[in-house]
Amino acid sequence: MLANTYPDETIAGFLSGARTIALVGASPKPERPANSVMGYLLAVGYHVVPINPGHAGGTILGQPVYRRLRDVPEPIDLVDIFRRRDALPGIVDAALALDPRPKVIWMQLGLVDEAAAAKAEAAGVAVVMDRCTRIEHARLIANRA
Repeated sequence: MLANTYPDETIAGFLSGARTIALVGASPKPERPANSVMGYLLAVGYHVVPINPGHAGGTILGQPVYRRLRDVPEPIDLVDIFRRRDALPGIVDAALALDPRPKVIWMQLGLVDEAAAAKAEAAGVAVVMDRCTRIEHARLIANRA
């Protein structure tokens, strides 16, 4: 299926099926969307692994920060991206290089890269673009519980 054309039931399945989320572009600053989304995901029970080279070795919201996706010592179910649009191809390539690969690559609000999405989906990894994990979780899972 083409990126971002998934029905709500599939999006809910991506979120329900994920346990470990790598948040690329995690921020220690409470005013940043990446920080509030990470806090929400932690609060609803996900294991969130922050990725930020500038804060590697430290912690964000109590979680150890890694420099790169490949540095994470456990399988990642979903890669949630909070970076500039020009960084998307490299992040998608890094996600596809993981073994095992994540099931889903999620590009946050305002982030769309059709070529990177097509590459990921050709490799068997689902891609969600221009959506927020927090908003979609609240809409599809938390508010229906």
